[in-house]
Amino acid sequence: MARTKRQHFFLILILGALTALAPFSIDMYLPGFPAIAKDLHTSIAEVSLSLSSFFIGVSAGQLLYGPLLDRFGRKRPLHIGLVVYLLTSLGCVVATSVEALIVLRFLQALGCCACTVAATAMVRDLFPVEDNARVFSMLLLVVGVSPMLAPAVGGYVTEFLGWHYIFIILTVLAAVILAGSYWGLPESYQPDPSYSLLPAPIVRSFLFVVQEWRFTTYAFAGAIVFAGLLAYVAGSPYVFLEIFKVSGTQYSLIFALLAAGLIGAGQVNSLLLRKYKSEQIIRAALIFQAITGIILVTGTSNGWVGLAGTLGLIFVFLSCAGFIFPNASALSMAPFSKHAGSASALMGALQMGLGALASVAVSLLSKSDHSTFPMTGVMAACSLLALGILFTGSRVIRYRAGSGKVSL
Repeated sequence: MARTKRQHFFLILILGALTALAPFSIDMYLPGFPAIAKDLHTSIAEVSLSLSSFFIGVSAGQLLYGPLLDRFGRKRPLHIGLVVYLLTSLGCVVATSVEALIVLRFLQALGCCACTVAATAMVRDLFPVEDNARVFSMLLLVVGVSPMLAPAVGGYVTEFLGWHYIFIILTVLAAVILAGSYWGLPESYQPDPSYSLLPAPIVRSFLFVVQEWRFTTYAFAGAIVFAGLLAYVAGSPYVFLEIFKVSGTQYSLIFALLAAGLIGAGQVNSLLLRKYKSEQIIRAALIFQAITGIILVTGTSNGWVGLAGTLGLIFVFLSCAGFIFPNASALSMAPFSKHAGSASALMGALQMGLGALASVAVSLLSKSDHSTFPMTGVMAACSLLALGILFTGSRVIRYRAGSGKVSL
């Protein structure tokens, strides 16, 4: 169906807001950790478990919503998830113990992940396959606001109003998104009564998705690059605040500056797609990111680069991710229409699951190695592994297509 420019703008805005709710839910309350720990009479380490429970909830919940989106259409499960998010956000406001906060954040994540899965599936439903990468690039622009604004907003809200108001703001934000999706989003996929929600058919649906080599190749490559991004998020506070001794304000500016590289690359990607295919862009970006990762870990470990050099290399590393994410998402979803919900769920679960593993790896390595290596080493390893998966998967895809060629 043809859309006016105004309709197209608001459609992208709503889908972007759905995608951005999870990052906002993570980034906005990070500055409130000390205040939360003090108010709940616990430690920051205990409060950080509420972040871990959120990651677990998002990763597991996406597998739940995938089949629901394919069975009941996109909007009904989405609205149920947003209502769950609203109620649990209000629960976080009145939480009186860290244990309650940990449980509520897990439940909040179960509601939140409906937004991510639904938005990805609806891109596949509402736009031509050849436009998907360009649409995901535009969504990245909206999502990119989170790491640039959310920590600063959370810090000011905590300082002047208290940490409880962070969750009040998230509640209001979710209410606005719920209203926008209810009145502004079309139902892009009609309910399919034949789609069974019994365990065996659901497992078969997921197996059908992973047996598609284009999904396996690009979804895993994109998820591992995402893991490299979360390795940076997990390790950057120690690297910049403890090793390079920057101030809290400087760190916020650094975080925003580096996020700008990710966002800007996503928009340049839209221009490149006019001339190049997604397969060409993602291949070049992964090669360049792997080379940058090797230089980063070698240079920082040997003291060859200082703060400015480290920032420059991470900026390039994250910029490469800005080219990789939208093309990996588009290429992963391209083979599916009927199983788009399950494919979207699997892709999201892979990203959050592998991302959580990467952040844990950085934390564990940091206990014995008080240098930049835990962060930069995991980042480099992720880019190299993603490149290896892309090369191997591409060869299999060409072979299965009947070209008879398996060379790179």
